Amino acid sequence: MSASSDTSIEPNLTPILDMVFQLITFFMLVVNFKGGALDMSLELPVLGSARPLDTGGVEAVMVINLDSEGVFKLYGNVMDLKSYIEGEARAEVAKMQKTKSGFQAGQELPTMVAIRADRRTPFRVLNDAIKTCQEYGYRKFSLNAMNRSS
Repeated sequence: MSASSDTSIEPNLTPILDMVFQLITFFMLVVNFKGGALDMSLELPVLGSARPLDTGGVEAVMVINLDSEGVFKLYGNVMDLKSYIEGEARAEVAKMQKTKSGFQAGQELPTMVAIRADRRTPFRVLNDAIKTCQEYGYRKFSLNAMNRSS
């Protein structure tokens, strides 16, 4: 037997693993999570003066989708609106208390609430959603509509 038959050859996996890691990082950076929060099946009201939501890049946006029966959906899942708003507000208050000394629960939260309600959503449902948001400290609202030319 020769000495060369006892040696084994193994491929160097380092470049392959490096490439896989870079691809995973790339896809994590380019995926749009906010787009998934929008319920595209809603028929928004049509207004001649509708404009895109402009927060000036300062505020966070919380999206609320209400269908024609007043059902709240997030990422395609039906959820209880009040418990969702309560949880988001609690997390926002905790974050604000860490960054801003003296911040108390019940004070105005910097997050803008974008309500995307179907044009057939009853007004009482929309009003209840706004009141619930106000109860937990949200004061800035944007009611979404479609432009006539869209």
